[in-house]
Amino acid sequence: MEPYVNPFAYLFNILWFFFLFMFFMLPFLKRYALNKAREEMISQIEKKRNSRVITLIHRQESLGFFGIPMFRFIDIEDSEEVLRAIRMTPEDMPIDLIVHTPGGLALAATQIANALVRHKGPVRVIIPHYAMSGGTLIALAADEIIMDHNAVLGPVDPQIGNMPAASILKVLEMKEPKDMDDQTLILADVASKAINQMKEYLVWLLTQNGMDHQRAERIAEELATGKYTHDYPLTVEHLKKLGLNVSTDVPEEVYMLMELYPQPVGSQVPSVQYIPVPYKSSKVR
Repeated sequence: MEPYVNPFAYLFNILWFFFLFMFFMLPFLKRYALNKAREEMISQIEKKRNSRVITLIHRQESLGFFGIPMFRFIDIEDSEEVLRAIRMTPEDMPIDLIVHTPGGLALAATQIANALVRHKGPVRVIIPHYAMSGGTLIALAADEIIMDHNAVLGPVDPQIGNMPAASILKVLEMKEPKDMDDQTLILADVASKAINQMKEYLVWLLTQNGMDHQRAERIAEELATGKYTHDYPLTVEHLKKLGLNVSTDVPEEVYMLMELYPQPVGSQVPSVQYIPVPYKSSKVR
């Protein structure tokens, strides 16, 4: 006599396997397919523009595991990846860096800007939507900034903790030193140094690409001294008036690439991507 087999046990096992597949494997497969689609689009842009394409894209509104907010900013890991991509690029090959970021760590943004301005080939930073704070610093290292008509950059005035350095210095104008505590005086000293350092760095950065010293100083004064709030949007028209080399010829493929960065659910997505192979000549395969 054959043993009795409960058909509901088979059904339960199938449903359990299906649940595990949907919960673990399906999101992984979707992420894999999405990453492959991004790499294919990056490859298409490279072939069309004969350049190395690197992306620095942060989805600030993305949600993490179980709905916990995961805000992305420029960090050291990003700078390491971008610098690695630049090292894998021939010196005479153009670089197109696609940036979409609210900003981030000043050290990381400065490292990226240094690497871009020292690259001997043409460097173009493409901004389809916005690049604030550290993203603006990176854009200023480019030979050409390519922006959507409605895209914006932002000021690069230093922030001390969560306070603008320029606003901290304003306290010195409102009070006598004898009426301030030691911590405020220390913050004011740090704020003064931070603004001077940023102004000096911007002048150096802009003059490396051939801008005359006087214009570079004017731009540094405009962007680094707290004339605007840190989230003030600098439009294409504003940037052109400052004398920056800005165009609005964003390739259509860049918009198509941005569509492949939907609001992710479940985990973070890589913010820096490029075709991970060294190029041996100035011609893209």
